Amino acid sequence: MTPPSPSPNSSPDPNPAASTAAPHPVDHELVRAATALAATACRGDNHTVAAAGRARDGRIVTAVNVYHFTGGPCAELVAIGAAATQGIDDLVAMVAVGDRDRGVIPPCGRCRQVLLDYFPALHVVVGPADRLRSVPVAELLPESYVWADHQLDASQGAPE
Repeated sequence: MTPPSPSPNSSPDPNPAASTAAPHPVDHELVRAATALAATACRGDNHTVAAAGRARDGRIVTAVNVYHFTGGPCAELVAIGAAATQGIDDLVAMVAVGDRDRGVIPPCGRCRQVLLDYFPALHVVVGPADRLRSVPVAELLPESYVWADHQLDASQGAPE
């Protein structure tokens, strides 16, 4: 799975704070799925975070991180790969939950960039348990680099 092809409308709103859109509802079923996985599959130091992603068709895909001192993939990235193996190429929501009852945790910088590149319309659940909110991934990366906006399509040819 590669990030989507460039399109003239792929850039996120450059000033998301000025957006007047109504808040996006929190996907509590997704939070419960990640929480349950964190409680059952995150044991020891090898797996400490669980993630759950919602496909456009409603399916939920879950995954855990793979910790390694050389820098293993985060749960969100493993979830993208797991989704691909299930034929899911359009995630609309994502949440990560820490082990040992740490609750919802925000994606790291690398995950924010990858999520934005693969799924620019994705919403991410963030915040403490009593104030969860679902925000567009672009809001987590102000002034972000959008990979698709910097790719040449076949008709443009190579730069000179």
